[in-house]
Amino acid sequence: MEKSPLKNQFLFTKENYTFLLIGLAVVALGFILMSGGGSEDPNVFNEAELFSWRRIRLAPTVVLIGFGITIYSILKSPKGTTAGTTFPEDKPIKNKQ
Repeated sequence: MEKSPLKNQFLFTKENYTFLLIGLAVVALGFILMSGGGSEDPNVFNEAELFSWRRIRLAPTVVLIGFGITIYSILKSPKGTTAGTTFPEDKPIKNKQ
């Protein structure tokens, strides 16, 4: 039986996990920017604070950027892999006759 040239390796590298954690932190920051705006008196409606630029424009943009970073971290392939590598199962079967 011939040995496979492929090595057992993890799917993600340290760099992938670093980008993933950065992306999750950016998403969390976006949700923190969306929070707040409560009033002490429930009968008072502060439209300027509720519909502020920070909540309507900035926070959703930050969340989308964070999702983009996390998607990049998932799709980024490690540097050591090659595109032309095949698995032993892909080789044709040889019949001994």
